[in-house]
Amino acid sequence: MSTLLEVNNLKKHFPIKGSSLFEKQDRAVKAVDGVSFHVNKGETLGLVGESGCGKSTTGRAILKLLEPTSGQIRFKGEDITGYHGEKLRKLRRDMQLIFQDPYASLNPRKTIEQIITEPMKIFGMPKVERRQKLDRLLEVVGLSSYHKQRYPHEFSGGQRQRVGIARSLALDPELVICDEPVSALDVSIQAQVINLMEELQEEFQLTYLFIAHDLSVVHHISDRVAVMYLGQIVEIGDVEELYANPKHPYTQALLSAIPEADPKISRERITIKGDLPSPSNPPEGCKFHTRCPYAEEICRKVNPVLKQVSPEGQQAACHFVKEVALEY
Repeated sequence: MSTLLEVNNLKKHFPIKGSSLFEKQDRAVKAVDGVSFHVNKGETLGLVGESGCGKSTTGRAILKLLEPTSGQIRFKGEDITGYHGEKLRKLRRDMQLIFQDPYASLNPRKTIEQIITEPMKIFGMPKVERRQKLDRLLEVVGLSSYHKQRYPHEFSGGQRQRVGIARSLALDPELVICDEPVSALDVSIQAQVINLMEELQEEFQLTYLFIAHDLSVVHHISDRVAVMYLGQIVEIGDVEELYANPKHPYTQALLSAIPEADPKISRERITIKGDLPSPSNPPEGCKFHTRCPYAEEICRKVNPVLKQVSPEGQQAACHFVKEVALEY
């Protein structure tokens, strides 16, 4: 499979201004702090982690909605890190975003027709073609053509997210970054939207970066999974392999929290002690060592790098991969 998106050592730091003349001025919130991964054409890479770990910031930095502090972003083999102006505008056709909140992401003063066709209009698509494509997009996302004259407040949450999905497909993108697209929806509606996204991926040959914190949803839709903790990726690998044999203690704890549907199956829950450190003042060494039951002196001093830990290509950033795997 060819690589569509490649991210190398991506960082996004938000500077913090000192509140007084005597306070240090060089502090920053390290929302994304050295993230590297790739996404193959046609696959779905799930990006998971608890709230505040930097998942959404990573997605927005890739799309250049937020300017990266440093690092490299390659799309279809080209370095797009320095793209601005007209170059960046043309790139928007190929990279789109599905927002998390279907209520806040749609303009309440515009009809569904205006919302979906606006990107087509901006890129100069003829009026007749716009109308034809609008009807086609409404059909494929499960809405009817008579919905196009309605306003967002007339729709349910699931219907609004379908509108958001239709808008993201208006320019025939190759990569769609899905920023927790079902987390604001009822569970019964989540399944419908996830199934719809899988159908659209096959029909339109889409590649997804699927950002979420619901591990069951990620397991269902993803081909590979990357686990983030405090701005860094701590484990990445094939979805089935990672879920069956997690090699990082943080991944193990996350997976142990997934509810088990069968009451006859008992699973020991791994409790993570302590609070998530502040991204403005992350711990030295391994960022997980303050909450890790396996932490030793080396963990407090040396930050482990991602390394291959299985023949299938699974990678984990831990000094004690073998010991952690044996305990799981």
